[in-house]
Amino acid sequence: MQIGVETSRAVENKRIFVVDDDEIIRAALQFMLHDEYETHEIASLDAALEKSTSYKPDLLIVSENVVKAAGLTILAEIPKRVAGVKVLVIVDSLQSGFGKESQAAGAHGYIVKPLTVEFVRQKVDVLLGRRQGVAIPLNVL
Repeated sequence: MQIGVETSRAVENKRIFVVDDDEIIRAALQFMLHDEYETHEIASLDAALEKSTSYKPDLLIVSENVVKAAGLTILAEIPKRVAGVKVLVIVDSLQSGFGKESQAAGAHGYIVKPLTVEFVRQKVDVLLGRRQGVAIPLNVL
């Protein structure tokens, strides 16, 4: 267990799929979340959707590259294929506007690189109903 992790959260069995073509980002996010969530690293969206037929995720964290490769329309399609799942997009830059485009296309939220443990956990906790949403100034993102 990591310092600052609430033990009771580790047994709630919320499942997260981290979908990114970058192995390092997948591993980093898995490390940030694994002690509070059942976290799976997956290299492609097709593999994640296939795996979701046996192991339904509560949240998909998907990289900007994966979304762009599949097209923005995939963000509206994912919840139709995996009932009840939430989608969080990792964007490379706030200035690109891709985060807002992703939300308009159906994502439940986005996080901007560089990723920090505190912010990733906070965003995930809010999406999975463990914490109330908190406004964070854009210059902190």
